[in-house]
Amino acid sequence: MAEGLPFFEYLCSIIATESMKNWKLKTKNLFRKMRFSMSDPVRHEEEWSLHITPAGLLGSVVAFCLVLFLLVLVLVAYTPVLDIFPGYRTAAEKTHDELVQNVMRLDSLERRMNDMLTYNENIAMILEGRTPVVRTPLSDGDTVKLDKTLVPPSQFDSLLRAQMEGDGDYSLARTLQSRQQGGKLIFAAPAEGIITRHFSREDNHLGVGIQAAPNAPVTSIDDGVVVDVATLGEKGSVVMVQHFNGFVSIYRNLSQVLVSKGQSVKSRQVIGYNAMPSVGDRTNPIVEVEIWNEGKAVDPEAYIVF
Repeated sequence: MAEGLPFFEYLCSIIATESMKNWKLKTKNLFRKMRFSMSDPVRHEEEWSLHITPAGLLGSVVAFCLVLFLLVLVLVAYTPVLDIFPGYRTAAEKTHDELVQNVMRLDSLERRMNDMLTYNENIAMILEGRTPVVRTPLSDGDTVKLDKTLVPPSQFDSLLRAQMEGDGDYSLARTLQSRQQGGKLIFAAPAEGIITRHFSREDNHLGVGIQAAPNAPVTSIDDGVVVDVATLGEKGSVVMVQHFNGFVSIYRNLSQVLVSKGQSVKSRQVIGYNAMPSVGDRTNPIVEVEIWNEGKAVDPEAYIVF
C-alpha cells in the first residue's frame, strides 16, 4: 500500500482500475470476430459456419427490423392489405357506405331544391297570368336542370281551348254569364260569419277576416285546383286554389285540411275548418280569405255576398 494513502482510497482505486480493465475487455470482445456454425449431430460434421462480431450481429438485427418496418409501412399505405383483416375491412366499408349515402343525400337535396324553385316559379307565373315553364333533364350531366321554355300546346289542348272558348255546354263564357250579377263575377261565400277585418291596401291587409263559429267548415268559393297547402304551426294551415279566368283564392287560419296539392275541388266543397276551437278563444285567428286576379289582390267583398 502506498505510504500515507488511506486504505479505503487505495481499495477504491484498485476496484476502479479493475472495472476499467473489464469494460475495455468487454468492449474489445464486441468487435472480436466469433464463429457461428451448424453441425450434424449424427455425423458430427460441420455443415455451415459464419465469422461475425457481436456488434455486427446486433447491427444486422437492427437493420433487418428497420427494413421489415419500412416494408410493412409501404404495404399498409399503398396496398389494400388491411382489407384481409375483419376489423379493418368493416371500418373501411363503413366509411365507404357513409360517403355514398352523403353523396346520395346531396343529390336528392339538389333535386328537391330544383323542384321547389320550379314550383315557386310556376305559382308566381300563374298568379301573374303567364304560362308556366316545363322542367326537363338536360344531357350535360346527371343532375336535373331547368329548361325555361314555354309548354308547347298540343292538338288536344287546342281542341279543349276551342271547346271552352266556344258556345258549347262547357263554355267558360256561359259559365261566367251564369255567375255574373250586375256586371261582376259572384263567388260563393267561404264561411258563415261576420266580417271583422276589411280589405285595405294601406294597412297591407289583402283579404277579409271572417269571425266564424268554432270549428266551422270553410268551403271553396268556386271550382278549381289546389295549388298549395302549407302548415304554419300555431297559426293553422293555408290553402291556395287556382280558379278559372286567372282567379286565385287563398284561405288562411285553417285546421284539419281535407284537400291536398293537385286535387280538384268543386264550389262549396269543404277544404278545412276554422282554427278557433272554442267560443271566446281570442288567441286563435279568424278565417282570412284573399282573392287574386291576374297577379293582383282584389277586394273579396266585390265578388262575394257575405
